[in-house]
Amino acid sequence: MLATGCAGAGTRPPAAAPATQTPSAGPAPGGPSHRATPGPRPHRTRLPLRRFYATVSGPLSPRDVPFSWHPGCPVSPSELRAIRLSYVGFDGTAHTGEIIVNASVAERVIKVFALLYRARFPIRRMKPVDVFHGSDPRSMAADNTSGFNCRRAVAPGPSQWSMHAYGLAIDVNTLQNPYIEAGARVQPSAGAAYVNRSDIRPGMAYPGGIVVSAFRSVGWGWGGYWAGSPDYQHFSVNGR
Repeated sequence: MLATGCAGAGTRPPAAAPATQTPSAGPAPGGPSHRATPGPRPHRTRLPLRRFYATVSGPLSPRDVPFSWHPGCPVSPSELRAIRLSYVGFDGTAHTGEIIVNASVAERVIKVFALLYRARFPIRRMKPVDVFHGSDPRSMAADNTSGFNCRRAVAPGPSQWSMHAYGLAIDVNTLQNPYIEAGARVQPSAGAAYVNRSDIRPGMAYPGGIVVSAFRSVGWGWGGYWAGSPDYQHFSVNGR
């Protein structure tokens, strides 16, 4: 079992309260009215995060991946590892999730999510696809961040294994980062609200942003660069 940690963000002191002033009399009857100039917004202090924590368990067995693995898959359960780690939710607080990946990339995946944690990048939820009985559409509809799933690639051309089938790909915030199929079909359908990638909102992956940068730091590629059918949620060891 491997455990790792890094310090959380500190707390900034609250801004000093403005001095109390005696209210002045209002405008004279019939005189010009004046709209008060709004004062500065109060400073919102971010709560400190607990220390980032990650543990790796495995080798896994078929009973650990009862829906996402089956005989004939390109990797065996013994080649997979389950990582329990900290992430920041959309509520701004620390949560613990679990993601299953190939043993060969476990340490790199921990590095990526440690970077996202320190940057307070929000993640909706992080559960193995087995929670959704191996259903990729159900996992995407739940805005779930996940890794291993022994399934075929959703792409035109001859049938081939997805990189998820090897445990070498991760989908991040599937609703905020939808897959745009050729022909403009959006998966998940609720992700249509995020098709306009110039309107950057929390949880989105975009060029120059922390998610793309974090995965690039470990050599992974991003499906958001795919021509014709960008997959904004998809990151993989070889960019496919």
